[in-house]
Amino acid sequence: MKVRPILFSAPMVRAILAGTKTQTRRVVKPQPAVGQGIVNAAYCGYPNLWLRDGPCDKTDPAQDWRCPYGQPGDRLWVREAWAETDREDGTPVIAYRAGGNIAIGRDHPKGNDYLINTIAWDDMPHVETWRPSIHMPRWASRILLEITAIRVERLNEISQSDARAEGAPPSHLSIDRVSREFGFADFPRSWFGQLWEHINGPGSWEANPWVWVVEFRRADHAA
Repeated sequence: MKVRPILFSAPMVRAILAGTKTQTRRVVKPQPAVGQGIVNAAYCGYPNLWLRDGPCDKTDPAQDWRCPYGQPGDRLWVREAWAETDREDGTPVIAYRAGGNIAIGRDHPKGNDYLINTIAWDDMPHVETWRPSIHMPRWASRILLEITAIRVERLNEISQSDARAEGAPPSHLSIDRVSREFGFADFPRSWFGQLWEHINGPGSWEANPWVWVVEFRRADHAA
């Protein structure tokens, strides 16, 4: 089992904490040539490898991909926007932009065993400057995920249920109708498409890249 970092925005962190997000999609790099597909290599004995369509050829490393986030059973520690600060009573805390704080003891070393208890968002101390998620160290992470499945697909192939697993809010007929006017089959996929464009830039949804689909569940830090 390997443990790797993964970045999430504040809205996605809140969805993970709420239990409504159990999937994430990340662009496969490099993308295959136009007209080429990607298939899992289990058919030639490599279940954690993906190959370009065609005969199984393990002699050309440029023809294969391994998921950079790991394989089922591996773990991901979440990096999110954060800050070190103090409450009014002097208690040191780690504040998270997504909400919720962790009280720490000054006598403890910086490690996961020093995260003592969650403080309600209403008790949030004022934070002048948030640190970017990319700079979060392992000891400050409060969320650990276990990978349950990995696959590769085109971005636009996302289903309604998968869009919900990405954190999309529930749908209903009226907003589904509006979503169809904008070229989406339903609201969850419309929501996800807009989220994707917000993160990856204009035209990124229409580009329809191959993506890693990483499914996960919450894991216990102590496990």
